[in-house]
Amino acid sequence: MKNLAVLLVFLILSGCLAVSAEKMPSTEPILFKVAAPEGNYCHLKFPAIQEETLFTNHPVLKDPGSGDLVDFYGPCDHDPLGKEEIKAQRADVLRERRRGAGDE
Repeated sequence: MKNLAVLLVFLILSGCLAVSAEKMPSTEPILFKVAAPEGNYCHLKFPAIQEETLFTNHPVLKDPGSGDLVDFYGPCDHDPLGKEEIKAQRADVLRERRRGAGDE
């Protein structure tokens, strides 16, 4: 009888964990990853960095549902919040700002 009670508690708890795991947002920023058959070359898709945090010490990725995704081809270990990515996105934002200022 005691074993049955332990089993029942285990089943209830594991069911609760399964339900909560489905509702938890993914902490993995990479939404899509396909590795080339040879070498360390991948096609990645991940959210862009929020522009209001891009020039701070703590950049934050946009919500994946925003649709603003980076389509990246390069090393499989690329960090969406790494120095290279921050530098690239900062350059894109500055380029767009200059282009917009020239239109006025």
